[in-house]
Amino acid sequence: MKPITKSAKLANVLYDIRGPIMDAAKQMEEEGQKLIKLNIGNLAVFGFDAPEEVQQDMIRNLPASAGYSDSKGIFAARKAVMHETQKQGIKGVMLDDIYLGNGASELISMATNALLDNGDELLLPSPDYPLWTASVSLAGGTPVHYMCDESNGWMPDLDDIRARITPRTKGIVVINPNNPTGALYSDELLKSIVEIAREHNLVILADEVYDKVLYDGVKHTALASLSTDVLTLTFNSLSKSYRSCGYRAGWLVVSGPKKRAQDYIEGLNMLANMKLCSNVPGQWAIQTALGGYQSINDLVGEGGRLRRQRDLAYALITAIPGVTCVKPSAALYMFPRLDPVIYPITDDRQFFLELLKETKVMLVQGTGFNWAAPDHFRIVFLPHEEDLREAINRIALFLQKYRNKLI
Repeated sequence: MKPITKSAKLANVLYDIRGPIMDAAKQMEEEGQKLIKLNIGNLAVFGFDAPEEVQQDMIRNLPASAGYSDSKGIFAARKAVMHETQKQGIKGVMLDDIYLGNGASELISMATNALLDNGDELLLPSPDYPLWTASVSLAGGTPVHYMCDESNGWMPDLDDIRARITPRTKGIVVINPNNPTGALYSDELLKSIVEIAREHNLVILADEVYDKVLYDGVKHTALASLSTDVLTLTFNSLSKSYRSCGYRAGWLVVSGPKKRAQDYIEGLNMLANMKLCSNVPGQWAIQTALGGYQSINDLVGEGGRLRRQRDLAYALITAIPGVTCVKPSAALYMFPRLDPVIYPITDDRQFFLELLKETKVMLVQGTGFNWAAPDHFRIVFLPHEEDLREAINRIALFLQKYRNKLI
């Protein structure tokens, strides 16, 4: 019989955060092996609980959550997001400009599907959060990656951005704070990106999911606050700052010249209606989270658990010969480099699969984040300190064996 094959649209889709290495890890766990997972920013499994008042609000409103909500979301949650944009200095946002979704992920897919025709291009950072590249490809668009410069703290290369703009370019994605590098962009850099978008009539898609996960007293600036004449879509969620990944509560805010974008906004409305609504219990968590005590500040401040674990992971990983890393200013990750002279890796997926099998430590290779060279990997510093020490010690021993083989 004729085989049933997957859609050709999936040919260029990559999501190695949950890819072949994850499949091998599941098999190992089924065999009874215990793994240390440094591959995914799932906070709950490492003991980071959602704020109790957020949990209680969901519980109290559960009886009222059995029916569909408005396709854009419940009033109270969208009003809270609107107030949040006002605090961030984003001008002109009304309730109708806010869409709630099952996490930012669903809204990224919705926004790219509404924007892109077949062959349209969207500028994306390299390295990137791979869902962006996958969503562009599924929408029929062409992902075009601009370089982020490791020697300059992983800042986007403005000249490279300009060089990649063509008549088919529809927009530019900015992930700030950045996943996977942990970089935080300066206001000067963000203003330059806005100016490029203004000059070339590009839509800005700003992924700001980690905007409250900030270290060492740095401040985040909402990209949409820097213009009123450039259409900007801002994505955020409760997943990281409020340790609520499983609640699937995210939002998309449209700001800028909305009259000029009316046709595109009609497309967003159509897709929002087609999904009926997002998870209603999760929506009830948004107002309490945004308006309540910001417990993330305790975790990222001096002496806080996330701050301690970032510092420990950075110190341990950079102590390994041939491994360097830009210290992250934000988010939950770092993106170390393996010196290709010392580690002449040709297939980084296979390399980290071998590392998993030998060390029982799970990582994601750099090419999984659309970084071209097989010389980086992402590490999540969420496990407790003793587990982090054990995991990175195992990585160090594996790399030592690799170096010894080459001698």
